[in-house]
Amino acid sequence: MAGKRLPLPVKSRMNLTEAAYDRLRDLNERYKLGNNYLLVVLLERLDEFADEDKLDEAFQGFIAEYGAPTGTMKT
Repeated sequence: MAGKRLPLPVKSRMNLTEAAYDRLRDLNERYKLGNNYLLVVLLERLDEFADEDKLDEAFQGFIAEYGAPTGTMKT
């Protein structure tokens, strides 16, 4: 029985580092979902598998190393 299809109405282009794209490609190879669906699962269910303190630490470390973007962010 085929599962229901999840529509992805928001389309946007994003840039990834080589390391991030390699991780996405590895997940795609494992689960066969495609990049868009993989990102949906990761972001919509982040609280189910990510430790809040470790996630905060990762973001704060990134900001300390690279800084936060300036100006407005397009959504």
